[in-house]
Amino acid sequence: MSAPVTVRVRMAPSPTGSPHVGLVRTALFNWAFARHHGGTFVFRIEDTDKERSTQESYDSIIDLMHWLGLTWDEGPEVGGPHAPYFQSERGDLYADALARLRASRFAYDCYCTTDEVAARRLESGSKVMGYDGHCRELSEEQVDRFVSEGRQPIARFRMPDGSITWKDLVRGDVTFETQFVPDFALCRANGDPLYTLVNPVDDALMEITHVLRGEDLLSSTPRQLALYEALKELGIAKVTPEFGHLPYVMGEGNKKLSKRDPEAHALAYREDGFLPEGLLNYLALLGWSISGDRDIFSLEEMVEAFDIKDVNPNPARFDIKKAEAINASHMRLLSVDEITHRALPFLKRDGVLTDPVSPADQQLLELAMPFVAERINKLTETSSMLGFLFVPEEEFTVDEADKAKLVDTDDGQAVVQAAYDALARVEPWSAAKISDALTLALVEEMGLKPRVAFGAVRVAVTGRRISPPLFESLELLGRVRSLGRLQTALS
Repeated sequence: MSAPVTVRVRMAPSPTGSPHVGLVRTALFNWAFARHHGGTFVFRIEDTDKERSTQESYDSIIDLMHWLGLTWDEGPEVGGPHAPYFQSERGDLYADALARLRASRFAYDCYCTTDEVAARRLESGSKVMGYDGHCRELSEEQVDRFVSEGRQPIARFRMPDGSITWKDLVRGDVTFETQFVPDFALCRANGDPLYTLVNPVDDALMEITHVLRGEDLLSSTPRQLALYEALKELGIAKVTPEFGHLPYVMGEGNKKLSKRDPEAHALAYREDGFLPEGLLNYLALLGWSISGDRDIFSLEEMVEAFDIKDVNPNPARFDIKKAEAINASHMRLLSVDEITHRALPFLKRDGVLTDPVSPADQQLLELAMPFVAERINKLTETSSMLGFLFVPEEEFTVDEADKAKLVDTDDGQAVVQAAYDALARVEPWSAAKISDALTLALVEEMGLKPRVAFGAVRVAVTGRRISPPLFESLELLGRVRSLGRLQTALS
């Protein structure tokens, strides 16, 4: 009986733009797979695209991974036995692999131009896209002629005849006929290696055992499997990893979620006040579930239960409303102190609190947070909920639509006046006394329903229809400011 395989998976993003939620879903599944099996999660950067790779994109990927808590065992910042973990620093390894492939039967030099390949395809009427194998068996005379014309060859991998089958960890048995998988380029004419070479070579040298990646890369798998056989024979690879292709993430109109879709940008969810736990929980549900009747779970619970065979191969639709609902459920799991801690950067960002926070504001925040912690679904909502308590009176504003609907009507003005008269007599200024006074004046004496009675008061003193509990808000705001805002609403 063979020894169990020590799991080694990798995440290999290209720093060429804003990180996509699909990248996060792939990273999460790889991370959970590694942690479930007690294996190694390798993080490397595929930055061979020199024109499109940017430091800004790399920084955003690292920032995102740290925010999400998807820690890696080998890679940038932590190092490891297979360093360097940037493809731009591994050129000698690729050059060696390319030279060994070129010297073997597995590759050949191709002198064709793109226009020549296209012209031959048009002439033959072939519907097979890609290279037609024209340079597979060149004579010495043909090579000499191409060289004399100053052509620089590229190396192409010689795909084997027949079919290639593998047992996909998500999709089961998959077969490709190699006649529909053309010989592929391994490098550019200037010798720079292409993704088709560097990705498998890195996986081989880093001893990756399982490759979990998006369905969009499924068609390239036969090429990689054939290349692995060559790399093993040349002593570059030890084993061929197992492959699992994760389902597409779909957006509106059942189209694949693209980088142009606003909901695709992963870091935007942090700016919008999502919890990392909430976002990861939702992304895990795009193709996997912990059980048939349960949507809310922790990362630790996911790791315990995760089995790649349970991933559904069918496309998963991204639903922002469900994502927000999942996040709200995770908000409910946090203590008031934890929500306060996490909301603080947003309160500072939005100008509700200064940095550093004054002792008086810190005390007021601690008093107010218990009244909103159960009401906010995202951290950004804290600012709109509590802003009325901290804003200087000369900067206090009221939502115009709410004001027009509830305060500026004849009925609204009557309610505000009655509330002002009742509250002016309250002593001491406490939520209980405020409640008694407003209930007596507006509900019992004016005969109003509470929703109607308190709506105008809420808008006048907090600036909006949605706020923390009214009586507690008035207590925290204080007598002078509360009466002042009611007076302003009457003028």
